[in-house]
Amino acid sequence: MSFVISATDPVVYPGPPPAQADVVVIGGGVAGVCTALYLARAGQRVVLCEKGRVSGEQSSRNWGWIRQQGRDPAELPITMEALRLWEQLAQEIGPELGFARCGVSYYTHTEADLANFEHWVRIAHAHGLESRLLTPAQIQEILPNAAGWKGGLITPSDARAEPWVAVRLLAHLAVREGVEIVENCAVRRLDMAGGRLVGVVTEMGRVRAPRVLLAGGAWSGLFARAHGVRLPQLSVRSTVAQLAPMAGAPLGPSGVDETFAWRQRADGGYTLASGSHHDFYIGPDAFRHFGFYVPQMRRDLSKTALRPRAPGAGWPDGWATARRWTGADITPFEKLRVLDPAPNAAYLERARAAFARSFPQLGAPQVLRAWAGMIDVMPDTVPVLDQSAIAGFYIATGLSGHGFGIGPAIGRVMADMMQGRAPGHDLARFRLSRFSDGSKMDLGPTF
Repeated sequence: MSFVISATDPVVYPGPPPAQADVVVIGGGVAGVCTALYLARAGQRVVLCEKGRVSGEQSSRNWGWIRQQGRDPAELPITMEALRLWEQLAQEIGPELGFARCGVSYYTHTEADLANFEHWVRIAHAHGLESRLLTPAQIQEILPNAAGWKGGLITPSDARAEPWVAVRLLAHLAVREGVEIVENCAVRRLDMAGGRLVGVVTEMGRVRAPRVLLAGGAWSGLFARAHGVRLPQLSVRSTVAQLAPMAGAPLGPSGVDETFAWRQRADGGYTLASGSHHDFYIGPDAFRHFGFYVPQMRRDLSKTALRPRAPGAGWPDGWATARRWTGADITPFEKLRVLDPAPNAAYLERARAAFARSFPQLGAPQVLRAWAGMIDVMPDTVPVLDQSAIAGFYIATGLSGHGFGIGPAIGRVMADMMQGRAPGHDLARFRLSRFSDGSKMDLGPTF
């Protein structure tokens, strides 16, 4: 069974796109697919253009968590809505979505983290969320094989789904609702006439539409900059693996500590990840946006390995990646259809060793297969959900590792925003102008 989608997978939605629509969505990840779904349910004619494969990048490569715990306070209400929407979507689609309320837990060896957990519990309770602290004895009740943690934090209502199938199933649902999806169809540029947005130019031709949503994940910053929209987005590599079955394995909620994370999958096996440790490839945008990221670097640099150059040609922030092109040019989006980075073997070994220390009766788990994905991040670790200075051009990106879980609510919010309806949440924290109006970067929770 494949746990990632690649450029060699069959094209499910060959197109071509229609000549006209009400909305064009750029990007077939969870945010783009869910926005398209809710727009179609509101009676809009929607075309979704994906340069490679639906869910080919981070939307199929993530941990599979649907997590309220640890969210930025401004993001938490949207996340809580997302969990309700996941439950509704699971009822529509069926058990193959892999949705289950299994809980999410954080564990720590440090007093500093315990203080942060206590702070989060106060935030959670203010929002009516049932998060609670865990003592070492309570951890033993949940995970009898565990050893060494000073304490933890748990939100029992948190959930999971299977990322390698979930967004594809959501895409099938969107198509049944009337969305026209076209894979292998890069949007090269916005189509402008007299300074006004009139649609997009794709590699398969023009699509006229008064509204366009950019939900391109790690590619969004590159596309936006080509149109003069400053979006200080970068991306980091996260490594994930499938473990062999383990007798007596921990059957508690999904968990993470300072070094590793695990989650039980619908097939009964487990996913292992490198916790909050990532790789960052240094490119031109790293220098261009350096000032925005200084606060985050001060806090998180010890968890990030800096790499001097991108691992392959055509990377979104590669040194040789084109930054300018016309609608007639072959663009970077066509040159690299799917970001498919190699996993970080050293991170996996560190995660296996940490697993063995935390579960000494189980020992180091056997890795069956490993993969990696690129997480689109923002300086303050919350997304941009806004209309740009170009009327009709909307942006939903920079989900900072939260995208899979929060995706349905992002889709609902953006669908309403693009129709001029009240989004139902305070979105001031997610405005694009926070990077140009002198606002101080608020990093939110520290875990």
